[in-house]
Amino acid sequence: MSSGSQRGGNVYREPGSAAADLFERARRVLPGGNTRTTVYSAPYPPYAARGRGAVIVDADGEERLDFVNNYTALIHGHADPDINEAVIRQLADGVAFAMPTEHEIALAELLTERVPSLQQVRFTNSGTEAVMMAIKAARAYTGRPRIAKFDGCYHGSYDFAEVSTQSSGEHGDDGLPVATPYTAGTPQAVLDSVVILPFNDIDGTERLIERHRDELAAVLIDPNPRSLGLHPAEPAFLQRLREITRAYGIVLIFDEVISLRADYGGMQSVLGVTPDLTAMGKIIGGGFPVGAVGGSAEVMAVFDPTGGPPRAPHGGTFNANPVTMVAGLTAMRKLTPAEFDRLASLGQQLRAGIDEVLREAGVPGQTTGHGSLFHIHLHQRPLADYRNSILTAEERAFVGRVHEALMGRGIFITPALFGCLSTPMGVPEVEAFVDAFAAALNDARD
Repeated sequence: MSSGSQRGGNVYREPGSAAADLFERARRVLPGGNTRTTVYSAPYPPYAARGRGAVIVDADGEERLDFVNNYTALIHGHADPDINEAVIRQLADGVAFAMPTEHEIALAELLTERVPSLQQVRFTNSGTEAVMMAIKAARAYTGRPRIAKFDGCYHGSYDFAEVSTQSSGEHGDDGLPVATPYTAGTPQAVLDSVVILPFNDIDGTERLIERHRDELAAVLIDPNPRSLGLHPAEPAFLQRLREITRAYGIVLIFDEVISLRADYGGMQSVLGVTPDLTAMGKIIGGGFPVGAVGGSAEVMAVFDPTGGPPRAPHGGTFNANPVTMVAGLTAMRKLTPAEFDRLASLGQQLRAGIDEVLREAGVPGQTTGHGSLFHIHLHQRPLADYRNSILTAEERAFVGRVHEALMGRGIFITPALFGCLSTPMGVPEVEAFVDAFAAALNDARD
């Protein structure tokens, strides 16, 4: 590692750094110098220059182990040679056509073989689009207008899916959550079209679904939501949700855009519950823009144009483009059951190591996650719902100092201390993270 691995690193924060100069340029042509809210950090972020394997190098030349992996999309890390080779071959043959290609069939075949609920698949260009098309499919299939989703859960930037993404904590007279806007100017009609459910609360969820059952097209849930700190849906809760939605003819949608990397068959195979539709993204594109919606052939038939205009028309200039398809197929083929097991073992070692550091330091905290995913929480409240995951001002400040210290010690992780592993990593990278975290706690308390 370069100077980024030493205490007091973070050269990008210094006046006159490459990052500072790039940010000033960016501010002139991008609102707030930013085109992706997720990657902004005050006063400005580091700028990536290149990556190789498990290492990312910023514009100031500092190297860090990358535990973000473009928010879980790069499960094989940076510049994977097998993916690069497949993409370069495809570039010579063309990047996109107004025709389908065999490559989309091959990736769809792989996904339907692996994920329990998938009989058919349709590709998009992002997880947001995958969720959007799943909701549209549910409406077209049921003929109902409203959807339900869970308080505080993130599902991309489709108007209806983002309602109550950042919960206000506001509740109705019955003690149940109400729909709140995430984006200024959200029409009231959008808020009125979304029923907000309490995560892992069987009684409250059942009451709300019962109340709106004749209007609900779908219930949308992330079975292991990052925005709730990777605290998964409890099996009994999820099983009851499956029973209720099936009884009332409501389409159950799993958002596995992130959690598909949790296991060979996704989080649904871990929890043993089969949804009607699944939204996917991230790892299935091999590092390129991708999304997919898949599910039962009966529900997916709303997209079928062979008998005339489909009930849910769906186009997209770059849907299933061959570059993404060959990259995704190569990436997914490399993710064998044995590789998933290896990543899960590393993930368990990492989470256990972090928890041991917290105990030895006497710092209140806990680590959640499954497989290659992890999230560090610097508090010990039960993580059952959105409200318990909200940090106090003091906790936010401490998390910020720990994050800054980790960055200075050669670890790239999200400001919320959420992260993931990639296949180029092994025991040395896990140990490096644990050692850096122990030092970062001390730095943050100095």
